[in-house]
Amino acid sequence: MFWARIPPHAYFVVSAVFHYLGPAFAVLLFARVDALGVAWLRIASAAVIFALWRRPWRLLVRSDREGRRLLLAWGAVLAAMNGCFYLAIDRLPLATVAAIEFLPVIALAAFGVRSARNGVALVLAMGGVFLLTGPRAEGAPIAVALAFANAVLFALYIVLGHRVSRLSGMGGIDGLAGSMLVAALVATPLAAWAAAPAFLDPVALAAGAGVGIASSVIPYVCDQLAMKRLARASYALLVALLPATATVVGVAVLAQLPTPVEVVGVGLVVAGVALHRGEG
Repeated sequence: MFWARIPPHAYFVVSAVFHYLGPAFAVLLFARVDALGVAWLRIASAAVIFALWRRPWRLLVRSDREGRRLLLAWGAVLAAMNGCFYLAIDRLPLATVAAIEFLPVIALAAFGVRSARNGVALVLAMGGVFLLTGPRAEGAPIAVALAFANAVLFALYIVLGHRVSRLSGMGGIDGLAGSMLVAALVATPLAAWAAAPAFLDPVALAAGAGVGIASSVIPYVCDQLAMKRLARASYALLVALLPATATVVGVAVLAQLPTPVEVVGVGLVVAGVALHRGEG
């Protein structure tokens, strides 16, 4: 099969590019629609695309109790994670939120480290993320709390997504589609009201759909294709590259220039990822 011949790391690179490119464009959309409303547009548009593509309701019907419980949990995590993330990047620089986002992820990777080489890689990545976080989050306790809530939820997203990708009879992308449908159902009563202005603004509505494709369809599908063939610890450490991606996207799209300390942090994260070797 063609998709199986592509190295899993290639899927990760595509995911890394789009993981923050979509949110960067979402920040620009905040001038027209509230951050929570943009989060709902992202979830809802992705759910519609997956519904047309994969018809996920069939999976929800035929899954056993364990599979259905897993899909429901993943969907709830996706809804909460996106809400916290967008509320955080509305108040903090994208690279700062990204750095906080991956602190629990790298801690998760530590559970799978079984070599000195990967241990050094983990230390480098943790040091880089610490420098990227820096003192810029001071003075914004609510925003920082939202960013840390998003970080915990992102770690859960990786754990649950990895379980879905390996669950017999489900398939990663079909499981993702089912969970995204659940996420839309969870998010609608909580956040759809905030997206109301977009329904009177065709440009904002189209932009919100674009954010959903760039943020939740392309990277999440690539995540599943990568997770299926990578050990969870290996994948968790690889995603430490994403704070560096967020820094580059922040500069290119949002003109959020990093400080010299943050540049050093990016270098440490990249060094950690380059040193790391997959296990399992």
